[in-house]
Amino acid sequence: MLIDEVKIKLRGGKGGNGRVAFNKNKGEKGPTGGDGGNGGSVYLKGTSNLTALNKFRFKKEFLAEDGVDGKNKILEGKRGKDLILKVPIGTIAHNLDTGRDLEIVRDEEKVLAVRGGKRGRGNYFFRSSTNTTPKEFEEGKKGEGFDFLLELRLIADVGLIGLPSAGKSSLLNILTKANVKVAAYPFTTLEPNLGDFYGLIIADIPGLIEGASSGKGLGIRFLRHIKRTRILIHCISSESENLLNDYNAIKNELKKYEASLLKKREYIFLTKTDLISEKEIEEKMKELKKINPNVLAVSIYNEKNIERVKKLLGEIKQKSKV
Repeated sequence: MLIDEVKIKLRGGKGGNGRVAFNKNKGEKGPTGGDGGNGGSVYLKGTSNLTALNKFRFKKEFLAEDGVDGKNKILEGKRGKDLILKVPIGTIAHNLDTGRDLEIVRDEEKVLAVRGGKRGRGNYFFRSSTNTTPKEFEEGKKGEGFDFLLELRLIADVGLIGLPSAGKSSLLNILTKANVKVAAYPFTTLEPNLGDFYGLIIADIPGLIEGASSGKGLGIRFLRHIKRTRILIHCISSESENLLNDYNAIKNELKKYEASLLKKREYIFLTKTDLISEKEIEEKMKELKKINPNVLAVSIYNEKNIERVKKLLGEIKQKSKV
């Protein structure tokens, strides 16, 4: 199960207290209390593992280590360890208390979420010519503590969209080594899947239906994953009795969710063409080319078809480098 939205609480460690201490050696009665250590901070770190948010399903509060109190002989307390939490690339961390958003878009990218508390100073810091035996010290400050909503929005070069059972998962499996479950019934794919085609990231967006933007079917949950996909490949099954209705149903949902999605570069794949005759393929291709000239007939059982798809993806990859 893919968790793509979760609320958690993050807290930085408390700073260690400063210490009050004096030299016990005869003739050396000065202050020797050291400063405490700073509290640890909490960082979010990007990972390519899409399921990284699953660990937040039950545990909701995460605390960095407190700083250690100051010691004798002007020795500082140990700094609290930072806490580093891995989140999938494409995660937006919404700070529910400040309204500030943090975005993690690269693998291994590390972003500060909450700061640890500042250390307290020991009495050695407060010594002076007029205060040779200070008893002043500071307590360590509390670390920051905020509630966050972590929201995953996939980052992909190409997004496969379309109605349920349009052949998106099967196509992803053939083009990459994604190994997505496929079956002959709607909503087999219940979560987004990613595949890597020689460095080109392809996302299989779970089947949308009419009304998805208002929560029907798998609902609005997966529409947001399309926002960060550069290019869309609209898969329409050759089994459809009305290609244009299928196409417009999805386009209307994209528009209702966010009109800017319609501006993305788009290709159309007429899928499962092994199920119809050559004449039917020709007729349906002609119909689809009226709305978009970038149409390919695709069957995962036709090697020539798949080679055309691979060539197209290669061209997309090449253009992305320019």
